[in-house]
Amino acid sequence: MKMDLNAIIEKMETGEQDAALTALQTYNKEKSQCFLFTAGEEEDRERLGELVLGFLERDLQPSCQLACLETIRILSRDKKSLAPFATRHAMQILIRHAGLGQGEGVTPEIPDLEVVVEALKCLCNIVFNSDAAQEAGAELQLIAGLAERLKQCREPQWSHEVRFFDLRLTFLLTALRVDVRAQLARELRGVSLLSEALDATIGLCWPDMYEVARAGFDGCSELPLLGRQETERAMEILKILFNVTFDSNRRKVDEEEAATYRHLGAILRHCIMSTSEGEERTEEMHSHTVNLLGNLPLPCLDVLLMPKVQQGSIEYMGVNMDAVMVLLEFMEKRLGRGNKLKETLLPSLNLLTESARIHRETRKFLRMRVLPPLRDVKNRPEVGNALRNKIVRLMTHIDTDVKHCAAEFLFVLCKESVSRFIKYTGYGNAAGLLAARGLMRGGRDPGHYSEDEDSDTEEYREAKPHINPVTGRVEEEQPNPMEGMTEEQKECEAMKLVNMFDKLSREQVIQPMKIGADGKMTSLEPQELRFLARQHFGECNNSDSDSDTN
Repeated sequence: MKMDLNAIIEKMETGEQDAALTALQTYNKEKSQCFLFTAGEEEDRERLGELVLGFLERDLQPSCQLACLETIRILSRDKKSLAPFATRHAMQILIRHAGLGQGEGVTPEIPDLEVVVEALKCLCNIVFNSDAAQEAGAELQLIAGLAERLKQCREPQWSHEVRFFDLRLTFLLTALRVDVRAQLARELRGVSLLSEALDATIGLCWPDMYEVARAGFDGCSELPLLGRQETERAMEILKILFNVTFDSNRRKVDEEEAATYRHLGAILRHCIMSTSEGEERTEEMHSHTVNLLGNLPLPCLDVLLMPKVQQGSIEYMGVNMDAVMVLLEFMEKRLGRGNKLKETLLPSLNLLTESARIHRETRKFLRMRVLPPLRDVKNRPEVGNALRNKIVRLMTHIDTDVKHCAAEFLFVLCKESVSRFIKYTGYGNAAGLLAARGLMRGGRDPGHYSEDEDSDTEEYREAKPHINPVTGRVEEEQPNPMEGMTEEQKECEAMKLVNMFDKLSREQVIQPMKIGADGKMTSLEPQELRFLARQHFGECNNSDSDSDTN
């Protein structure tokens, strides 16, 4: 039975609970099947919202409470209908029905968890769509109520739906309100609180201080799949932790904080090693984990290498490389897709770069996988399907952040040695990073790298004298274009070239550059360009004269 909005409002205005329940159930069923609002009914929808809120302040049976909340959830999807729900008073009513009241006296016991879940869904919609509701939620200490319930993460009385929407609401508040994010992080000790919730969600045990296992599966080489519900909650926790730790790697942390982050890092290592039901869900969980790992202070990345080597583990230099290998495979999979690289690839690429920078074992392991000894010297470094080729291609990507991160990764694997970097990438591909660091003249950045030999293959040693350092491959010898020209013709061609550069520079099409004394690129003025051309031509003439004399 379809009812028009005015008829439903009339039923609600009678104040009779049974009539209101029937009317709301009809309206909710209709809107759940076809979610479209009729234009021009904004005022009527606002009036319906006010009436429903008025009903929720009364002592209603659970079925009527549920119907009222379902109506609010439906209406709150439309930003034009939000006005009645974004007030402080309305937020208080919904917070109370969600069982999250703070400072309002004793919260009445709510017998039906469906009511709690529906109230949480309403709060999620309203907070997401309304700045005023976000402000009211912050004033009413909604985050404190959520934190209190998070502390009950091991209590059996709360269903998956309650826990999930608690987390979803927490995520929205921390994403949309900087002050709420800071309050959860510092005042409410959010990292410890959420780490404990993540531990409880996955069901972990701790054989050692920073070594994690799945409870009941300690010592197993293969972990069981993480359930769908557990994965959904774990991902929400990871997203909230990302919000509250976004500046952790840019500030100093004390010993207590460092211990908290190492504890979290050990859990995150377990997350990156875990799989869920379905490849897509597993990849999404790994993506959130990688994003969060990138926020942790750098010393806390030690936990990636801490677990003891067991049967079936990938061992390198006596260290467990299982997590590093998973991160490398994750990065390569994202690299192969080629779209949205800044959002999808950079978190894992940056994480591997920083881990390689501070851990000798990680760097040497990654170098073995990414930059094995050179054998192919006939093709350019960016040509091919090897991982090195794919990353070198990114060094000339149109996005500045992508090309910088790709170059930085390979530079660290080369121990920040310019000669080795050019060997694997070619001078042309390497020029951007070298210019930015003032290394165009060669040399090496100061760094804390161990000494080891760069063993060359026989193929590379034989081809090395013939490799063009700019392209990074063996080039066929090209005929001299000025062969047979007189000295006057050569000078004329040189001055033509100088004049063309001068014209392009004056028209601001190009900007000629030179390498300064500090190794960085600086602008080259037109008069300098002419002087250098004449100087270079004079040197060539003198060289020719000397060779003729000899």
